[in-house]
Amino acid sequence: MRLSTKGRYAVTAMLDLAIHDGKGPVTLADISQCQGISLSYLEQLFAKLRRDGLVEGVRGPGGGYRLAKTAAAISIADIITAVDEKVDATLCEGKENCQDGDRCLTHELWSSLSTQIFEYLSAINLAEFLARPSVQAIIERERASQAGAEKMVMSS
Repeated sequence: MRLSTKGRYAVTAMLDLAIHDGKGPVTLADISQCQGISLSYLEQLFAKLRRDGLVEGVRGPGGGYRLAKTAAAISIADIITAVDEKVDATLCEGKENCQDGDRCLTHELWSSLSTQIFEYLSAINLAEFLARPSVQAIIERERASQAGAEKMVMSS
């Protein structure tokens, strides 16, 4: 079982929005640059995230995107589901037809694993994840890197 880049990038982009929550809208170009995700790919993901009510667009100068709910109200599973990802470890995508149209010997094992993973991701919201000390250290590292880059541009 593997989560595709679609799910990973959507979670990363939503975490980026949550970091900047309350500081105004964030442009997709900023997320693209900061997180190394293609702008056109982000546009596709944000159309789905907007459709599911997880983000809202702000038009005009200073526009961009912001969370449509609090970071505590958005689970990682919500994000993955919004971009049409499935957390499924079965070969048959849960259809129970993996062995000549019938359920295979290990279907229950992989199906249970899928359920456990989904429950785990449902139990983690953006706010809780961002509060983790290891995540805070990464956020501080990124802020320091951005501040250094801005300082270099200003002194040029």
